[in-house]
Amino acid sequence: MRFLPLIIGCWSVNCWAVDPFEDFHEYGQLTDAEIHKIHKGEMFYGDAEFGFIVTSGNTDSTSLKFRANVYQDFTHWRNQFKFDSLYRRDVDGETGKETISAQRFFASGQSNYKVGSKDASLFLYADYEDDEFSGLEYKTTVATGYGNRLYRGVKNTVDFDIGPGLYYSRAQQGGLSEEELAALEDKDVTGYLLRLALQWERKVSKRTRFNQFVSAEQSLSGLNSRLKSETSLISQIMGQLSLKFAYLYRYNSKPESDKRNYDSELSATFVFSFN
Repeated sequence: MRFLPLIIGCWSVNCWAVDPFEDFHEYGQLTDAEIHKIHKGEMFYGDAEFGFIVTSGNTDSTSLKFRANVYQDFTHWRNQFKFDSLYRRDVDGETGKETISAQRFFASGQSNYKVGSKDASLFLYADYEDDEFSGLEYKTTVATGYGNRLYRGVKNTVDFDIGPGLYYSRAQQGGLSEEELAALEDKDVTGYLLRLALQWERKVSKRTRFNQFVSAEQSLSGLNSRLKSETSLISQIMGQLSLKFAYLYRYNSKPESDKRNYDSELSATFVFSFN
């Protein structure tokens, strides 16, 4: 797999695992296992993340980031639903010209069925992404497989998921003429893939935790392979409110013709937990 050296070489380990639920409830005071035990049997619990920036002057700019994690934990099943969106708009102060420079929506869901040993499970995962600037109308992935815990220490845990899946995408067609649409090949692309996800969580101090998530999708059909990595540091401010600093890196081996094969995002946001 072409991503294996990159994964190993990364300083750190957006991924899923047997116990893949990053959570910010009383961060640094409770482990994930303790958090899920407290809320076991509840219909919903989780956290919401907000970031909002407005600037004015030569250029008026508005940036909005929203992210949410919703969990369910029952006797045999554990479910997680994730929502992630980013929007950025710039307005030139002299010409009044408005430009949207980022507009992305991502949603995913995963169900883990607990089997055998304490940390083992079978999972079913699906995601959907609509990124205005990716060159695609949308893309979606479905995967299933096995997960377990690689390492458990006093301050560190490392989990993994691995399994086969399917990838589907549709090329952007808005603004194209009939001739361009007729010449556009492979508007709809479907292929097989192997999905590997790793999660590393480290307890830094009483109120601070470090998280690293990496997910790699290696195409088995000669299509594009993808990697997604999020490195984050979360510190509890008070009660249910935390501050999160994160670096997100995304790689696509075969992007659309006029796109780069990677993009990154650096953010500082507030996280509020709920139950």
